[in-house]
Amino acid sequence: MAQVRVIKKYPNRRLYDTEISSYITLEEVRQLVIDGEEFEVRDAKTGEDLTRSVLLQIIAEHEETGQPMFTTQLLSQIIRFYGDSMQGFMGSYLEKSLQIFLDQQGKFRSQLNNILGQTPWSMLNEMTERNLDLWKSVQEGFLSAAAGQAHANSTAGKSSKS
Repeated sequence: MAQVRVIKKYPNRRLYDTEISSYITLEEVRQLVIDGEEFEVRDAKTGEDLTRSVLLQIIAEHEETGQPMFTTQLLSQIIRFYGDSMQGFMGSYLEKSLQIFLDQQGKFRSQLNNILGQTPWSMLNEMTERNLDLWKSVQEGFLSAAAGQAHANSTAGKSSKS
């Protein structure tokens, strides 16, 4: 198993890639993500893991330029989940939803390459129907888990009051 690539972040905000012994830019870190490289960003002084904050910084920079992926409404809704009892479920829900989307996208691309006698529109309709079915099942699972958590919280609250 390959060792995780370590990138050190210095107080001057420069990023040093220990594997190539060179300073790199945020855009080069983004390319590591695109290439599927496993890496960690660590504070050069304390060793603290800064990977998430660097990834969020990359997202923020890309949201400022070009066509944003996240609407103001979506970002506001995500912010509302922080501190909410559903916060723990939200991350895994979004992750699973995105994985389903990526799986469907891969299947769609594969099927487009193999179309014989089918129009892209009919295939798109079929993929959309399957994607909606998968999406519904993920939502049902999420809501079932949320209902179970809410029930567990209310039961715990009642027993602690006794």
